[in-house]
Amino acid sequence: MTRMTIAFALSLFVSVGAAMPGWMTALGAPDVAYGNPSPHESGVRRIPPAIDENQPAQTAGMTVWQTPLAQLQGIITPNGLHYGVHHNGIPEIDPGKHRLMIHGLVKQPLKFDLERLLRYPLATRIQFLECAGNTAVNAAPMAMDHSCQDLYGQASCSEWVGVPLSWLLNEAGVKDNATWVIAEGADGGSHVRSVPLSAAMKDGMVALYQNGERLRPSQGYPMRLFMPGWEGNVSVKWLHRLELTDAPAYSKDESGLYTQVMANGQIQRFAFTMEVKSVITRPSGKMALPETKGFYEISGLAWSGDGRIAKVEVSADGGKSWAAAQLHGPVLERAFTRFTIPWFWNGEKRILLSRATDEKGRVQPTRDQWKKRYAAHSFNHYNAIQAWKVNRNGRVENVYA
Repeated sequence: MTRMTIAFALSLFVSVGAAMPGWMTALGAPDVAYGNPSPHESGVRRIPPAIDENQPAQTAGMTVWQTPLAQLQGIITPNGLHYGVHHNGIPEIDPGKHRLMIHGLVKQPLKFDLERLLRYPLATRIQFLECAGNTAVNAAPMAMDHSCQDLYGQASCSEWVGVPLSWLLNEAGVKDNATWVIAEGADGGSHVRSVPLSAAMKDGMVALYQNGERLRPSQGYPMRLFMPGWEGNVSVKWLHRLELTDAPAYSKDESGLYTQVMANGQIQRFAFTMEVKSVITRPSGKMALPETKGFYEISGLAWSGDGRIAKVEVSADGGKSWAAAQLHGPVLERAFTRFTIPWFWNGEKRILLSRATDEKGRVQPTRDQWKKRYAAHSFNHYNAIQAWKVNRNGRVENVYA
């Protein structure tokens, strides 16, 4: 049978309304210009920390949207589910008018428009971004019955593409007395963070693309600073100014909200690096195991701002015994690493834990160890071992162990 004959036969079925054979189905809906998830996956979405679906997130001031880590697989966070923390709302920026200025202690101040930046060779990195306040709720005295998204949703991992900051700074000509870079965003509050020049030259990037497409407005469109492995607040969104100086700016945020208070009362300024961390995403808080007993796969994510994950250990008895989980490749520097381990649940109460170790030997601390290090009211950079309690009815809840 020729193609023309087949096409004629199909048209005949449609035109005369004849019953279609079992191997044929009715024509579906047309596709759209920009693909969307299936409507059956509408529950996989970001939520604000208020955890009230009837109350929308703020549109100005401090705005937070959290990634549904427990509903995702692999290590890449889709752009529409990447977490967002905004101190002054999301500005509307015309990319044709936006400029990035480099000035201060440079030999030749420079100004870049987007078209000029896109002429440079672009670098690609798969790395995580995490808010300093991620998991801060677990620093509170009492464990709250929260989900993985509620607790860990201010962390995501993407493929970032942009121009290494060192190329632009070298082109401007860094003066010998320059030691810091002051990055400023074009948001309503002109958010400012100070970055050591050495770190900016080594790891800094002016990110233009995320997961293959241009940055979205909530991620700093048309360009943002990206400092891998550091607290997210340093990766200034809507970047429009870089000033080289011989001292940090001591801006509002870095001098207040993002300054650590230690247990001995001392102040730890510029605690940039997000420490080694892990979380079991399945099963996790507010989930329910579908059967009273049987085999399951424990799955989770681990990451470290200091490098690659070397190993993840999992305990199903509250830390009395540990077993090594499988790390799924690629295991990348300062990126999410997926881990899994098989588990037989016998229907009794169990406490599930995961403990990550990075390539530099840094081990995820217990909650008691973390609390002894910091003042009672501190909450940023919380990276203690997460405990999930599996009850006899299969319901999973957040506990301290």
